[in-house]
Amino acid sequence: MPRFAANLSMMYGEHAFLDRFAAARADGFDAVEYLFPYEFPAAEIARRLSDHGLQQALFNAPPGDWAAGERGLACLPGRGEEFRTGVLKAIEYAHALRCPRVHLMAGLLPKGHDRASLRDTYVENLAWAAEQDRGIDFLIEPINTRDIPGFFLNRQDHAHEIVHVADAPNLKVQMDLYHCQVVEGDLAMKIRQYLPTGHVGHLQIAGVPERHEPDLGELNYPYLFALIDSLGYTGVIGAEYRPRAATSAGLAWFQPYKKDR
Repeated sequence: MPRFAANLSMMYGEHAFLDRFAAARADGFDAVEYLFPYEFPAAEIARRLSDHGLQQALFNAPPGDWAAGERGLACLPGRGEEFRTGVLKAIEYAHALRCPRVHLMAGLLPKGHDRASLRDTYVENLAWAAEQDRGIDFLIEPINTRDIPGFFLNRQDHAHEIVHVADAPNLKVQMDLYHCQVVEGDLAMKIRQYLPTGHVGHLQIAGVPERHEPDLGELNYPYLFALIDSLGYTGVIGAEYRPRAATSAGLAWFQPYKKDR
């Protein structure tokens, strides 16, 4: 049966961030993820995880100047030192939070560059990050350009090509089914194609097209969850969606999968 992580950056926004851990546990989640932990001391977050019996499934490395619109550094020429400093900071937090996965956001295409011209920088940075801690899976995620216009990485085949070229056993793909449906569709076949390779390190979900609860929109998630189970996936699935209203009121989709059943 699938196991889910509540994404605390999108879910439980009716609570202060550090109170979202308790709210997620009260609703039956036993794992959480979020975008960034760096606003808070790692020890404080670790205490919340321990107090509520939660596993930290995933967070992102520092993305550059998020408030100014930056969405990652990994593909950007001339930002290597900042990228490396951020990776080392992420590793420190990952150890403190016992988190096995860190997402390395690719970044936006800079003016005057196309994807081909940035490929070497991207691969070099990813390979360097993976070498820093072989006990952590470093992830890259294709993101649709409707949500993040100009994002470097958009397709599953491109992500898997990059992982192959970088040739690091702990560099994997973060397969967000919401983004994949928006860009490519044919989700069941994409899952059948990529999940058995062992190169998918994490899955995420949301309803399509509005990115609300996964029981809203055009996707048949119970079918996809059964398919994912049948292929032997044992990781968690991140629920990375924007609730239509209060988070707890929209969890009917989650009830069949709660671990306390």
